[in-house]
Amino acid sequence: MKRGHPTKLSHAFSGALRTFSFWMANGSVGLPLLEGIDYRQALLESPSLMEEAYAIFANVIEFSDDGEPVNAKYAEYRAAQCIRRWCDSKYVVNPPFEEWEVELYAPAPKRDPKPWPEGVELTARSGPPTAISVKDY
Repeated sequence: MKRGHPTKLSHAFSGALRTFSFWMANGSVGLPLLEGIDYRQALLESPSLMEEAYAIFANVIEFSDDGEPVNAKYAEYRAAQCIRRWCDSKYVVNPPFEEWEVELYAPAPKRDPKPWPEGVELTARSGPPTAISVKDY
């Protein structure tokens, strides 16, 4: 039976992405490469750094035929090299980034092609950010 929408990513990838995000937020991604480098202020000052680090992680990570990540630590390491280069102008990325590793692809469409569950709608409050509310809750 063919589904109307693509399957979900594996639980292992969800865990790899969650862990990468946690380490990014708490300042411990890419250890030992970023040992002693507090890059979190740089992330706040330049969101482009976070965008580039996540793009590298997403572009580098590979999956088995079962959808399991096979090189999540290497993808993290490459993202950490990006951060290190940003924070330390003397650092040389080795091997140099290839074009495909740093490619920034188009974002997802502003409206999901898959309908949202019944009763869930996007509503605007007094200003950004928008909130999701459940009708008749």
